[in-house]
Amino acid sequence: QVQLVESGGGLVQAGGSLRLSCAASGGIFSSYAMGWFRQAPGKEREFVAAISWSGLSTYYADSVKGRFTISRDNAKNTVYLQMNSLKPEDTAVYYCAAARIGSATRHAGGYDYWGQGTQVTVSS
Repeated sequence: QVQLVESGGGLVQAGGSLRLSCAASGGIFSSYAMGWFRQAPGKEREFVAAISWSGLSTYYADSVKGRFTISRDNAKNTVYLQMNSLKPEDTAVYYCAAARIGSATRHAGGYDYWGQGTQVTVSS
């Protein structure tokens, strides 16, 4: 069973930065496509970013393109989300997810494993 543990969330002022980490265990991390999603209060979970197993392909939601960067270190079984120029509308619980098969995708249904989430709060 794959376990994903997110960390790095917190409270930051608008314009600030945070780096989220997601550590994986119990599987072959280097073979998984990975994604980040977020869910704000009263809203549906939405796609943020995804990265292929090799790290060569990345995908972003339009709302974060140019501000967020997804990366991975297969030697450390960890995927990262660097978030810069944060805005109050980025406030949400952020989840990482792993897909055992298939390509990195924007669709939550394409992922098999999920972390418990980490809260990101951006104050204005």
